[in-house]
Amino acid sequence: MCTVSVVLLLAYIVISGHFQLVSNLQPKGREDCCFPDNIYSCFTSMSPITTAAPPSLVKLVPELGQSNVRMKDPAFVETAIRTMMRDAHHKLQVVADFDRTLSKYCENGRICSTTHSVLEESKFMPDFYKEEAKKLKDTYMPIEFDPTKTVAEKIPKMIEWWTKGHKVLEACQLTRDTLQHIVADSHARLRNGCQWFFDKLHQLEIPILIFSAGIGDVIHETITQQSSFHSENMKIVANFLQFDEMGKMTGFAGDEIIHTFNKNENAIHSSDYFFNIKHRENLLLMGDSLGDLKMAEGADHVECFLKIGFLNFKVEENLPQYSQSFDIVILEDESLDVVNGMMRAILDLSS
Repeated sequence: MCTVSVVLLLAYIVISGHFQLVSNLQPKGREDCCFPDNIYSCFTSMSPITTAAPPSLVKLVPELGQSNVRMKDPAFVETAIRTMMRDAHHKLQVVADFDRTLSKYCENGRICSTTHSVLEESKFMPDFYKEEAKKLKDTYMPIEFDPTKTVAEKIPKMIEWWTKGHKVLEACQLTRDTLQHIVADSHARLRNGCQWFFDKLHQLEIPILIFSAGIGDVIHETITQQSSFHSENMKIVANFLQFDEMGKMTGFAGDEIIHTFNKNENAIHSSDYFFNIKHRENLLLMGDSLGDLKMAEGADHVECFLKIGFLNFKVEENLPQYSQSFDIVILEDESLDVVNGMMRAILDLSS
């Protein structure tokens, strides 16, 4: 009996110690783990390359202490923010993706429209367009997200997809007036806080480049209808429609097709955009896909570069890769609260 008691006591100590070790490893902000009943879930959902924000960083930007924020190197983030605070608005520029970065992924449980699906879902568009667009999506989207294919293998297929999709759209006899109604009737939504973000950038003359593989006219119309488009400091690089003098679509402007995997190519870098703002050495980049990290490759003069990623779905599956690639990852958030919190700190704004 004595031997059995000792064994049981030792087992209890070992198990208790094991639970304590796991408890110490549990990342902050993961209180939703059913600990200790769901130990395996906690381990698989943890990202060993993300660390909680230290008090000094949370004091600067309280929003970075939220449970849905992940950082691989909080010290780097704090150093970058302090550098941007020192330089204020004079050296700051912003580069942002649009779909599901400036726009929402979902609202009240409903998936929001991307710039392409604004057209594909519209009651104002002919049935043949919706049918063909769906066929193309069913054919090419699996290729876009196929983890077994390289980017080099995917690019020709993306060009095929965009080219065929553009030709189908050209046959729809779309007009500028109809496009306004389509956007107004759509389920495209800007993130909460976009109005404040756009207005502050405009007031302080901070340039923002919106870089998208979507339809530029839809982006412009969405921002105009739901917020404010400030042409003085806002520039959109995307696939723009071309209209004749009667306002009827005749095709697409320019020779370059901007797709998911060529945001680092000639679509913008052949222009003088980055050259004209080369004195703005601090860059805030925002995107929701790994391809968005290439949007600022033409900005060779940048000294302080902070990358913010929005991870909208398949969080546990994608978090490790996003955490390695972005400096800050914001999980399942339909607002710009974290970004705006950083902006208030950088620009010394109280509201």
